[in-house]
Amino acid sequence: MTTLSSPNTPKDSNPDFDVLGDQHVGTSIDTPLRDDAFDLSDDAKIEAIEGKFRDIMEIMGLDLTDDSLSGTPHRVAKMYVKEIFAGLNPENHPNVKTFDNIYGYDHMLVERNINLNSTCEHHFLPIVGVAHVAYIPEGRVVGLSKLNRIVDYYAKRPQVQERLSRQVLTALQNTLGTPNVAVVMDAKHLCVSSRGIQDEGSSTVTASYGGLFESSPEVRAEFLQHIDG
Repeated sequence: MTTLSSPNTPKDSNPDFDVLGDQHVGTSIDTPLRDDAFDLSDDAKIEAIEGKFRDIMEIMGLDLTDDSLSGTPHRVAKMYVKEIFAGLNPENHPNVKTFDNIYGYDHMLVERNINLNSTCEHHFLPIVGVAHVAYIPEGRVVGLSKLNRIVDYYAKRPQVQERLSRQVLTALQNTLGTPNVAVVMDAKHLCVSSRGIQDEGSSTVTASYGGLFESSPEVRAEFLQHIDG
């Protein structure tokens, strides 16, 4: 079994440093966060990241007095905190209200082709694709757009696609009060297409099933037929 080194271990003494990244291996189901992750305000994080990213640009030899580059450190910092990594902050969790299933709808509900935009945690490059989500109600239902919002919330983190699929599944199960949830994601990873193997044509498919979607081949086949249609 592979033993993972501490995050503070220098890369030259960590034989798994490149292996984890190149093999796109995750280390936990939960997003790895320190206990003090939210001690700083968003504004304080933006200010700190701006300075760090300015250092990166200067190390690379870029001229930050150029009008096109001078505002980049602030733009990147704001983008990180307020946009592409906003899902790290639990305060940004969507307000998902459920409703009584007054119509008695007890069949599968499928939301296909939900836009998926995330970021690979190994190289901080984009993950772009679609998510397909389904559930079978057990007394409670949710507005359709909330399915999209839950996917978007968990996608707005440094991610591994397997973890993302599982996090969305678990969140929907808890919200809807039913294990009968399915999540399939199909996405392209720029860390595969733009570096390393540089494979432009491949995509990654992950599937997480709960309840009847896991135990019943017929239910699972119906779901897959819906998303392939």
